Formats: sequence, structure tokens, C-alpha cells
Amino acid sequence: MNEIRLETLMSRSHVFDPAAVDWDAVGRHPLPPDALRALRYMRGVESHTVVYVRELLSTRAIDDPELACFFATWLYEETAHGLALARFLAAVGHPVVLRPRAPRRLRERIEAVGIAAISAAWREFPVVHMTWGAINEVTALTAYRRLAEVAGHPVLSDLLGHIMRDESRHFGFYFDQAERRLAASARSRRITRALVERFWDPVGAGVHPESETRFLAAYLFASPEGLAAARTVDRAIRRLPGFDDAPLLEAWVERHCPATGLN
Repeated sequence: MNEIRLETLMSRSHVFDPAAVDWDAVGRHPLPPDALRALRYMRGVESHTVVYVRELLSTRAIDDPELACFFATWLYEETAHGLALARFLAAVGHPVVLRPRAPRRLRERIEAVGIAAISAAWREFPVVHMTWGAINEVTALTAYRRLAEVAGHPVLSDLLGHIMRDESRHFGFYFDQAERRLAASARSRRITRALVERFWDPVGAGVHPESETRFLAAYLFASPEGLAAARTVDRAIRRLPGFDDAPLLEAWVERHCPATGLN
């Protein structure tokens, strides 16, 4: 990505305008209980972005001025998404109850130390984060699209449409960065592919209990229509150098989500 592309992305950045949503109409349409549960999950993910940024500060990614500018924009917009989703939840009678953040689990602490160590030893480490970010952004984008489809709530669909436009731009940045960095180094392709296959879980894993991640994946992606959507995620990422046959979202759903239920 060149400087002009980054400037274009940043020029389109904005805090979500609450006036763009007809909040008074939210309560006129039913919201299925499973959609409510999914929405709570997504609100938690968006509001957790500041923690991801904290983790980035311990890696080489923050030393790249282009990436640092993007992360500032990304945090700005993702935080606004979390606030907008919280307002929607309040409008349907389920306000967000803020709780103290739970301590990181042992696995998360070990992974954080490992990431910092790899970053310190390997100057090309940002390629991993860019690839990981591309996978998570296209997964989130597709999940929002699926939620709009299955929830059938017109105001929610409108709200998610605004969020999806931001997520699409985020994905474009991550993908362009990952594509360029992976193409430049066979070693980067091997290491990044190995780390993704070993450690990647759908976005939100680690923020929510594992049961909630499985629920969301089943609710949005375990049906025939959902699996078709999961395949679009996989096809997008398989365009990256070294990822042409990578097992990603569809494989995760088939491993973790029985087709017989959402619990």
C-alpha cells in the first residue's frame, strides 16, 4: 500500500454518527433471542479493540509509521462500533452491564509472551499481524452480513450496514499489507502459514468463553447458507501468497459446531 492509499483510507474515517439510525424504530421490530446473544458477542469484540492495541505496542508492528497511522484510525472506528452496538442493545431493553475485565487466562499470557519474543527476534513479524488482521476483518465483515440476514431486524440491518463499510476498508488495508509482505519472502509465507494454522481462532475467541464463540459460529455459519458464507471468507484469504489451500473458517466451523444445535 502506498501513501496515497493510506491517506485515502484515513480521509474516509469517521466516528459513527448516531443520527444515521432511527433509534425510535428499534423497539417496533422483534429481535430473536439468538440474534441478541450474537449482538452481545459482537459488541464485546468491538469494545475489546483497545486491548488488542495494547498487545500491538509490544511488537514491531507499531514501529512502522504506516501501520501506526492505520492502528490509530482502526481503534477510533472500532470503538465507535462498540458504542453504537451498545446503544442498540439498550434500545431493545438489554443495556450493556460493564464488568471488570477478567484476568487473562494462562494460555493467553503464554501466547502474549511468545508473540513478543517472536517479534523481537524476527523483524518481518508485522506480516503475521497483517495476515491475522485480514482474516479477522473479513470474518467480522461476513459475520455482520450474516447477522443482518438471519435477525431480520431492519434497523439493525441499517446499523450493521454502516459498520460493514468501515470493516471493509479495514480488511482492504490488512489484505494489501499482508499480500505485499507475504509476496516478498518465502520465509514469511512459511512462518505465517504455520502460525495461523496452529493458533488462529475466529475473532472474539479469548474475549468471550469458548462456548459463546462456538454458539456464534453455529448460529451464523453452520447452516448451508452459513457455510457458503464461510467459504467466501476462505476464498478471500486464499488469494494471499502461500495461503491458496489454507483451512480456515469453514474447517473451524465443521470441527467445532455440530449441525444439530446451537448450544
